[in-house]
Amino acid sequence: MKRFVILLTALLLLCCGQQTASADGPYHFGFKKSKNGQLASINEEGFKDVLKKNEAIFLGDTSRKELYLTFDNGYENGFTPKILDVLKEKKVPAAFFLTGHYVKDKPELVTRMLTEGHLVGNHSWSHPDMTQISDQQLKEELDKVKKAVSDTASRQVTMKFVRPPRGIFSNRTLALSRAEGYVSVFWSIAYKDWDVNGQRGADYAYRQVMSQLHPGAVILLHSISRDNTEALGRIIDGARQQGYEFKSLDAMTVRNY
Repeated sequence: MKRFVILLTALLLLCCGQQTASADGPYHFGFKKSKNGQLASINEEGFKDVLKKNEAIFLGDTSRKELYLTFDNGYENGFTPKILDVLKEKKVPAAFFLTGHYVKDKPELVTRMLTEGHLVGNHSWSHPDMTQISDQQLKEELDKVKKAVSDTASRQVTMKFVRPPRGIFSNRTLALSRAEGYVSVFWSIAYKDWDVNGQRGADYAYRQVMSQLHPGAVILLHSISRDNTEALGRIIDGARQQGYEFKSLDAMTVRNY
């Protein structure tokens, strides 16, 4: 009997340990796309509390027709200058999440982003799975990008936002990022735009984004996409025709989960 109790206790502890690890993550961000103006929602309810606990961004103020335009820049594919041209012409603010490779490779574009009033966010130095590195390594990944951007700008650049590479996160990584002064930014509008060999035309990109529009949306686009670049002006105009206003992430006052 005593042996049975010991075995049962061990099994319960093992089970509880597995549940604790699962509750912490890792998670891969996923969401249910908006349709007909309805709000996007998180597929995996298990990590909603983790986002809220760590004050991460998924949605803005869903009572207002506001949009937040964000780009991930892992490397340059020749399209960012045109993207910046369109944003300047349309007077739209955006946030660009940069890797270390991008900052080193295209300092002139980083400078232009900052000069033209856009936010530069942290996308890590080497684009690792943050959940698989140590606390110290995570800090170094973020610090190196911030320093490189500041060196490029020849001034101390305030960097408040981070986007976890590949959307992979855990309670630990979000908490550490928050402790370093960052707000983790996810998204509520996205589509498969990162495959440079699978571009399907500007009309396709336009339909993908416009079909998902909803109040308070954080839009994720990849700057390496030709489709995004060619559709961007139409997307901005189309959204504005529907009464939407583009705002900067640092102007977000309400976050909904």
